[in-house]
Amino acid sequence: MIQPRIFSAIQSCRYAYRSFFSSAITSKYGRTLEILGDQYPTDEITNVTPAILSKIPLRVHTQIGHPLSTLRSIIESHYPDFSHLSSFSPLVTPFKNFDELSFPKDHPGRSVTDSYYINKNLMLRTHTSAHEVEVFSKGEDRWLLTADVYRRDEIDGSHYPVFHQMEGARLYSADASGMKEVEEDNERLSRHLETSNIIIEDIPHISPTNPVQQTHDPRHSELVAKNLKLSLNGLLLRLFGGSNSEEPLRVRWIEAYFPFTSPSFEVEVFFRGKWLEILGCGVVIQSTLDTSNVQGKIGWAFGLGLERIAMILYSIPDIRLFWSTDTRFLSQFKAGEITTFQPYSKFPSCFKDVSFWNPQGSTPLHDNDFCDLVRDVAGDLVEDVKMIDSFVHPKTNRSSSCYRINYRSMERSLSNEEVNELQKSVVSRLIDVFRVEIR
Repeated sequence: MIQPRIFSAIQSCRYAYRSFFSSAITSKYGRTLEILGDQYPTDEITNVTPAILSKIPLRVHTQIGHPLSTLRSIIESHYPDFSHLSSFSPLVTPFKNFDELSFPKDHPGRSVTDSYYINKNLMLRTHTSAHEVEVFSKGEDRWLLTADVYRRDEIDGSHYPVFHQMEGARLYSADASGMKEVEEDNERLSRHLETSNIIIEDIPHISPTNPVQQTHDPRHSELVAKNLKLSLNGLLLRLFGGSNSEEPLRVRWIEAYFPFTSPSFEVEVFFRGKWLEILGCGVVIQSTLDTSNVQGKIGWAFGLGLERIAMILYSIPDIRLFWSTDTRFLSQFKAGEITTFQPYSKFPSCFKDVSFWNPQGSTPLHDNDFCDLVRDVAGDLVEDVKMIDSFVHPKTNRSSSCYRINYRSMERSLSNEEVNELQKSVVSRLIDVFRVEIR
């Protein structure tokens, strides 16, 4: 599920994208991109890079023994009577990714600074919710869907432009028999939790600030929201709970906002001494079901990030490791088992700064543009990127930016010569693509 971000208008980025993708991308690929064996036309808003395209075929969440695959299997085993889906293409239309789910027209996720576009009519999905309407339309009432999702993002140990989400959904008939089924399920789930080592800090299922939808019966919505919470409390107990001799698992619920659910919630667990945000969820917005041609039903949905949870459970310190092919990483894990990651080395960092003037009359280079350029040059040899300075010249009104790049491989020591060559390539690309002036 997309989290709110500061909105950056598409128009403010046109200059950079036209110069980059009309010249650099088009000259490299011609006027089409090949993705999963098919050709797709590029246009003036194309912004997907080779580094991102290279990740699309990998599907690490399906590789047996990989931590993400094991976590997916554990969650699927908690919902044995749900359909388990994981084969949807990451290519979707903006309409499918946003409009089918009632995203506002000015939602920041639509921006080319936040999402990857193949062209104006096709993009890489930013969340698994992009397939909700498609799955509901097929008549699926209970399902889990796992997939790779793509968002332009910063570079650090916990953010990566490709990550994996799991979406879960459950529908009930919005009539007396359906509500009886919900009540019986709630009683069953409650009995299990009452005898489990868990403390739950709950909030009202519906409230003036987290309202029931106008088309929903308040009693139905409350029962379904309760069912959602009970179901997820059980999942969190499965993932994070210990034996009865240990401290109880503490879970707390928080009101939230998502365009595609109401009421909406986030849930946190207290684990290893701190509260950790785990997932977002809520009662499915009625317009989504209407678009799916699903009549007379009400239900819930949740979305969680597999990397976020796996980093916690496996004690994996750097999100880049999930893409590693190093046997020192992969050999530590077995299918069906959660084990603590043992670091095999910590190689030295090499910091390089680059400072530049932005083109006269243009907006400052967006952080995500800079990070994508660095990723395309150096890939996973960069551990993090930080802006360390920015200012506007008082006389010329020209803006300046300075970034610090931390080069650190997860698998070997980098030589000064190698880092210097990478830094030269970054600087050269900055000049060619964004027309900056190096200071």
